[in-house]
Amino acid sequence: TFTVEEAVETIGFGRFHIMLFLIMGSTGVVEAMEIMLIAVVSPLIQCEWQLQDWQVALVTTMVFFGYMVFSIVLGLLADRYGCWKILLLSFLWAAYFSLLTSFAPSYIWFVFLRAMVGGGVSGHAQGREENKQIIVMCSCSNPFLSLEKVFWLAGSLLIIGLASVVNSTISWRWLIRIASIPGILLILVFKLIPESARYNVSTGNTGAALVTLQRIASMNGVAMPEGQLREPAKERRGRFKDLIHSKYLRTTLQIWIIW
Repeated sequence: TFTVEEAVETIGFGRFHIMLFLIMGSTGVVEAMEIMLIAVVSPLIQCEWQLQDWQVALVTTMVFFGYMVFSIVLGLLADRYGCWKILLLSFLWAAYFSLLTSFAPSYIWFVFLRAMVGGGVSGHAQGREENKQIIVMCSCSNPFLSLEKVFWLAGSLLIIGLASVVNSTISWRWLIRIASIPGILLILVFKLIPESARYNVSTGNTGAALVTLQRIASMNGVAMPEGQLREPAKERRGRFKDLIHSKYLRTTLQIWIIW
């Protein structure tokens, strides 16, 4: 018999992980564009709606407020229903509300819709962190992990470049619509990303986990380990109170403060 981690170590790093890295890294481009969008749009909406400085600042605050609240909710849902479903939902959600923002008739609507976009973007991290762990298990010294930040930088530069052209020629509303396109395109390639084998095993769905591992092995051109996949299901997954358990409380607080 073998476990998921033993299978992943046997399969090793290959074509599948490069594909996974490129797709999941692209979520960083989309996330950066949606987050940085407010910086290049705020001066224009301030003039259009005659806003005070605190009202402009509130827009950014509400984006991250939505990110904070929904990251907890979507994280719990990802543990229960799987990262793939939540990642797809978050992209649909973020793209939908981002497009709606471009039609916002007033400041209040704009703030509300951007908060919803922040909530959708928070779901990107659920799938990205899960798939990052898959790459880590294959090679703890993998250079792709350090390159991941390049995607965020690329997204930031892209939205600034677009703003310098679109804002001065068309309008900030069209900038938001154009910025939504990468997220919509990524939805089309989601079928290439399988659900995490570790998640399937944790829910007792060993058959689905085996199919995923066989697909990875096939793409990498290697053989699966001999024997049968055997790993116990987890009765308790993704409990928020585990974060404040005495065993993890110090680590949890340190990570929260750092972020």
